[in-house]
Amino acid sequence: MRALAPLLAFVLREKGLRQNLRAFAKFLVVIASTVVAFSFGFRAIMWFVEGREYSWITSLYWTLTVMSTLGFGDITFHTDVGRLFSILVLMTGLVMFVIVLPFAFIRFFYAPWLEAQIRLRVPREVPPETTGHVIICRWDTIARGLVERLQPLGIPYFVIEPDPTVAGTLHADGISVVAGEIDSRATYASLRAEKARLVFANLDDATNTNITLTVREHAPDVRVAALADSDDAVDVLELSGVTTVLPLKHRLGEHLAARVDAGHIRAHVVGRYRDLVIAEFPVHNTGLAGKSIRDTKLREVTGLTVVAYWEGGVLRPALADAVLGSYSVVVVAGTEEQIILLDSLFVIYEPNDNPVVVIGGGRVGVAAARALRAREVAVHLVEKSAGSASLEGVADEVFIGDAADRDLLMRAGLARAPSVVVTTNDDATNIFLAIYCRRLNPDVRIVSRITHERNLEAIHRAGADSVLSYGSLGVKSVLAFLRGHELVVLEEGADIVVVPVAATLAGKTLAESDIRARTGLNVIAIQKGDDVVTNPPASAIFPEGGEIIAIGSIEQRQTFVRAYEA
Repeated sequence: MRALAPLLAFVLREKGLRQNLRAFAKFLVVIASTVVAFSFGFRAIMWFVEGREYSWITSLYWTLTVMSTLGFGDITFHTDVGRLFSILVLMTGLVMFVIVLPFAFIRFFYAPWLEAQIRLRVPREVPPETTGHVIICRWDTIARGLVERLQPLGIPYFVIEPDPTVAGTLHADGISVVAGEIDSRATYASLRAEKARLVFANLDDATNTNITLTVREHAPDVRVAALADSDDAVDVLELSGVTTVLPLKHRLGEHLAARVDAGHIRAHVVGRYRDLVIAEFPVHNTGLAGKSIRDTKLREVTGLTVVAYWEGGVLRPALADAVLGSYSVVVVAGTEEQIILLDSLFVIYEPNDNPVVVIGGGRVGVAAARALRAREVAVHLVEKSAGSASLEGVADEVFIGDAADRDLLMRAGLARAPSVVVTTNDDATNIFLAIYCRRLNPDVRIVSRITHERNLEAIHRAGADSVLSYGSLGVKSVLAFLRGHELVVLEEGADIVVVPVAATLAGKTLAESDIRARTGLNVIAIQKGDDVVTNPPASAIFPEGGEIIAIGSIEQRQTFVRAYEA
């Protein structure tokens, strides 16, 4: 009864559930009225047609047995009029009791009752002792990826969901969700926002501004990270109190542009960890294709460590005997001076100074084109819709038309372009364009964005050399801010992985641990407190209570946990 009382109170409080119950009650009244009417008809026919008299209880008994199709047969009509009446009662009973009543019961009573139970299970607040948690204002692609990375770190999180039905579904799926309005101060009070590690506002610009102002009313000192859909909203969000603004579409365009090959070949810096610089460079046209990593002698010549290499969209460990292909992308780690020395080695190769082709004139495409022009790289932009004033001055030349038009791409310079950047927000279109561009220019470097990570393998098979997604960039940006280190944007499927030094590793050297061979993780630093050893040699010892910083995937991190912490 204790559980029933709040459930009944919730059902009666919800307008939709009350309407369902009212509709079901009306249907029950119709059934009751029909039963009474047929009972009266039975009594009348028996008296006036067949000359027999039955009580009201007997009349009700006969009506229910016939309508429910039980038909005991102890009371029957002897005339055709009575039998026709029996047929009418029987058919009505079939429709009402066998077909309509079960449907109405499930639709207007049982399903709403279950829904009410699910809604009632959704928490309205977090436990009083909760602290150091992350508050996520909407469940979306970025939130899903962020949760997958917060769980291994042991950081609690809570998602705000205003729709009780959606909240119930998320709760049933094992997501830590709290039902509440995102623009209500009471919601953030119930979420203990003042004790939170971070509030992540991941809706549109106007709503994120409102969320930030609401959060600041209750928790003036909590850190707030907010997405910015347009560059113009950055200042407004900062004025509203956002700690860090994440203009992801602008950043995505810049990171796509950073992976473009144009002019002299050079390493592309993808991030830093303390004084360690992480960079990538393509093997194509460098003379390293066909050589093993040992034979490249990069460590001997530059001091850089080859930590991994990309081959067909798969991050592979940098084993000494691994042979680099023409379209491999090598990941190296070292100092700024070592990266500059690496770039100087590529000066001897003939540069391709033809314009880079950017397909798509949306926010991502415009950001990519502007980033390329800032590097003094010529840009030809292909945009489907004409008359966009925002494209004026973005590229050296703008070509209006369908990117699937071969003649248009040839006029844009695809045949001679060193790279093509595909920036549309439709994965199917990007996969199609990757295949098409690879067919028209087999040697071009294709850099593309994707929306859904499930299409990563498909777009690599289509011919893309480098791929980044909006959702993955959002996750990495939030985590970098949360953990206080600079953003490192590797290819899709790889990230900076931080794992504690397991008891089985404490006191062992990097060589003795055999981490790379057993897990695929590539160790780039060892940290204990403020002491950090970057680019550690094979003789580096893992300290007890320290942390290992490596490059790898979520799956490789899980393999590490099974291998060393189980």
